[in-house]
Amino acid sequence: MSDTADHPSRPPDRDTSGEPSSDSTPNSATLRTTAKPKRKLFFSRWGRGIYMDIRARAPWYISDWIDAWNYRVVPASALIFFANVLPGIAFSLDLIETTQQYGVAEVLLSSFMAAFIFSVLGAQPLTIAGVTGTDSRPITVFNKTIFDILKREDNPPNYLHFIGWVYLWGAIFHWVTAVLNWCNFLKYVTLFSCDTFGFYVSWVYLQYGIQVLTRQFPNSAPGYLTSIILALLMLVTSFLFHILSRSPYFHRHVRRFLADYGMPISLIAASAMAYWGRFNSANPETLPVGPAFTPANGREWLVRFWQLEGKWVGIAMPFGIVLWILFFFDHNVSSLMAQGSEFPLRKPPGFHWDFFLLGVTTFIAGLIGLPAPNGLIPQAPIHTTSLLIMGQKGKSRAASPTLSNRSHKSNSASGAPPAPRDKLEPPRDPVSHDVMYNEVPVGVVEQRVSNLAQGSLCLVLLTGPFLHVLGLIPRGVLAGLFWFMGLDALQSNGITKKLLYLLQDRRLTPSNDPLHRVRKSRILIFTAVELVGFGATFAITQTIAAIGFPVIIMLLIPVRIWIIPRLPFTDEELAILDGPTASPYTMESVGGSI
Repeated sequence: MSDTADHPSRPPDRDTSGEPSSDSTPNSATLRTTAKPKRKLFFSRWGRGIYMDIRARAPWYISDWIDAWNYRVVPASALIFFANVLPGIAFSLDLIETTQQYGVAEVLLSSFMAAFIFSVLGAQPLTIAGVTGTDSRPITVFNKTIFDILKREDNPPNYLHFIGWVYLWGAIFHWVTAVLNWCNFLKYVTLFSCDTFGFYVSWVYLQYGIQVLTRQFPNSAPGYLTSIILALLMLVTSFLFHILSRSPYFHRHVRRFLADYGMPISLIAASAMAYWGRFNSANPETLPVGPAFTPANGREWLVRFWQLEGKWVGIAMPFGIVLWILFFFDHNVSSLMAQGSEFPLRKPPGFHWDFFLLGVTTFIAGLIGLPAPNGLIPQAPIHTTSLLIMGQKGKSRAASPTLSNRSHKSNSASGAPPAPRDKLEPPRDPVSHDVMYNEVPVGVVEQRVSNLAQGSLCLVLLTGPFLHVLGLIPRGVLAGLFWFMGLDALQSNGITKKLLYLLQDRRLTPSNDPLHRVRKSRILIFTAVELVGFGATFAITQTIAAIGFPVIIMLLIPVRIWIIPRLPFTDEELAILDGPTASPYTMESVGGSI
């Protein structure tokens, strides 16, 4: 297997407009003409978005499997498996312990189902779907709220039957959205919404890591003290590998190995530490597991929700609408972030078709009693990052071309300033501003196997021997994993970068930083609005009104469209502070960006 950008089976490279490069091979002419049809998506033409998505992606389907013959698929599968399954189970502990209607088997099976459907049938196989990311906290609150409401009734209906109808209503709204091309509204989602939502995600991970530990406080002191030590060990070790992978030390292959496997190695080592010496005698709490392939409470897998009394069917409908709002924003934003402009992607997206598939997975989840899967943040962009192919752009220490050139070309054509940030730009010397090493992302292994592989590993984990191993992982290690993922996401967030810019000594800031062209007062105003959005989102999830969380998230879009432009920004300043999440080529699936 190769770890280079050149692959004989891959379709031709594309420039910012999505057109094939001039050095494409003759036998790729058919792909060039069919892979990028003109997208005239009208809200009045039912199903046209789905049709155009399938038409654009179908010519690339075979290459999606052939291109997986690349070493990058191996570490990407391992990394996403660990970043998906363990937080998913930990996030679901509330749901498992409160309702007694779900177990570890349901969480793992839901992750497998989503991975299988989106990797085999999806138009955006780089998007990771499951029950791990930002949706887990709201879904936990969502399901717990429904459970509490039903429990207060004198003659409550069967919980899983009611949830089955909630999911069915949600699935119907998903299908209507896809057929009526309502995913076109995604063209109004910019970095303002994604950064605010991503900032919230980071703090949810940090908060939940603390909650995993505090739940152990009623137990004996040695147990939770050991959990705190294991959490800190997991956090420090993971960040040590992370820092070394971005340092000038060691050979580049060693640095890439640390980037690929640092987190899994830290997790295994910290878990093993719990069974060494006095740590073992402290008996720290571990993950709860059940019998292999057995649902909670020994129920049958099929949920006969059609047996629910008629009045409860109508009551389930408003909950289905709330679920639809949450998934519309969460899943599509995770897809946008997985296909952000900082990634040199070449294959077309398909938001309408994938949202239709999300309705299918939501319906299946209700039919067999699983937590509904959804697009994951930060797992989806982490997945794409792990599939990056790094290359060298010259051997001098002068500034090397980066991926921002793609967005710069497209912005230059429209007269807008270059993209304000590039998450993957090589590190620079803080004084000379020279590139410290000359490796930059030159391609992405766009394929379906890594998503399918990590989902299949969830199914393997449902077998008896592996469930036993899963039950040995201390909860303290999971707390450290939450902290690491939260802090890592926080580092690359646009809000964090603007706050750090305001604190930096201007003389030690790169002279080509676009924020130099924005007045500091305007950076403060824009960042303050983002922080208000984050505060409102975070605050409502801590109250009894947490079920209304999706509405607050969706309000970020009209705030950006109608309120932000009325504030005292120049067009140039607003273009630097905000911009499209994905490239113009990606946004063609939803009718282009604003």
